[in-house]
Amino acid sequence: MKKSLIFILMGGAMLLVPACASFGQWFLDAENGAVFSGYNDIQIPRDTGTRFSFSEELKTDRNYFFRLRLGYQWRLRHTLLVLVAPLKIKAAGRLDRTLFFFEEVFPAGTPLRGSYKFNSYRLTYRYDFIRKGKWQVGAGLTAKIRDAAIKIEGGGLSSTKSNVGFVPLINLSLFWQFLDRWGLLLEGDAAVARQGRAEDFILALQWKVRDNLSFKLGYRLLEGGADVEEVYNFSLFHYLSAGLTFTF
Repeated sequence: MKKSLIFILMGGAMLLVPACASFGQWFLDAENGAVFSGYNDIQIPRDTGTRFSFSEELKTDRNYFFRLRLGYQWRLRHTLLVLVAPLKIKAAGRLDRTLFFFEEVFPAGTPLRGSYKFNSYRLTYRYDFIRKGKWQVGAGLTAKIRDAAIKIEGGGLSSTKSNVGFVPLINLSLFWQFLDRWGLLLEGDAAVARQGRAEDFILALQWKVRDNLSFKLGYRLLEGGADVEEVYNFSLFHYLSAGLTFTF
């Protein structure tokens, strides 16, 4: 399923790239580092399940993450992006009360193991409406496919709630080149609706090593969730990120 989603997004990017563009440039962006859990509150089912904290009542350690993004820019102002961003967090611990999670009831004091998956596959079009001097400012739309699953097991019992869905987002980008080869980048996707919200932004210092290679170091925030009939889940993740962008 995940491979199919990646192929669909990459195929869509290929179809949308204008074959007759007078100028075009591909680039590959790789990002990795450490991710830390902030809050992560879960209640499944929304009305009858037990609300608990995946990150506080259970113990979560820092995790390694990576992201890959393929991009194509033409006529300087138009950019098409395909992003693959997997995320998986594990937790362990005990609750001092009975946990009703999805389809199972875990007695109080049961040693629990948890797995929180939130993989993201995105296709973005962005237009830079400002490209003047040291500043670049752009905005666009992102089509996101969310591949999520929460699993709790312990005491011989196991319960998994999974979901694959589509989420439309607004893409924003701001770049300030304050020195010849140094710049500050703020970039990400966000949306707010009655059912929930989503924000995924990075603030990074970027160094142009050479004409076709840049290095960045920064902080990424991923936050959001949903309060709907089946699920209540809001979470926050902090990323310490390092990455390379190679143009070809």
